[in-house]
Amino acid sequence: MKASEIRELSGEELQLKEKELKEELFQLRFQHAINQLDNPMRLKAVKKDIARIKTVIRQRELENAEA
Repeated sequence: MKASEIRELSGEELQLKEKELKEELFQLRFQHAINQLDNPMRLKAVKKDIARIKTVIRQRELENAEA
């Protein structure tokens, strides 16, 4: 996902997407541990998506605190 796509999501959608990505990351790590991972670069991409989502959530928290 791109940062612009993430910023368009609502707060609930961000929380849901973060949960889904964490579950996917767990599955990818499990597959990696048993040597069944097809695309190891997907691990990196999922981690970055989670970080982007957390960043947007934190930015919104800070904006709300200022207001």
